[in-house]
Amino acid sequence: QVQLVESGGGLVQPGGSLRLSCAASGSIFNIYQLGWYRQAPGKQRELVATITRDDSTNYADSVKGRFTISRDNAEKTVILQMNSLKPEDTAVYYCNGRRTVWAPLFSWGQGTQVTVSS
Repeated sequence: QVQLVESGGGLVQPGGSLRLSCAASGSIFNIYQLGWYRQAPGKQRELVATITRDDSTNYADSVKGRFTISRDNAEKTVILQMNSLKPEDTAVYYCNGRRTVWAPLFSWGQGTQVTVSS
């Protein structure tokens, strides 16, 4: 099973930007879908953005136009570029994926904390 490790979180002011990175322990070339999820305090984990093997992307309505997901198969990384950040984006962000369309998600990692505050 591929291990995914998130990094890049931090404290940023409203309107600022952050770039999250997800490093995979193995090849991601044949992984059907990779994505970013987040969990705010007291809330359930939610989907933020996904990208498939053919680079088709999907975004939660709350982040459309502000966040961009991309994958670099050669570097075995998945990137989430977050712009125009809002306080409601504050959460722990996780990277995950599924090997095929029918497969379950991989095990969850530790995530990376994103805090948007002035």
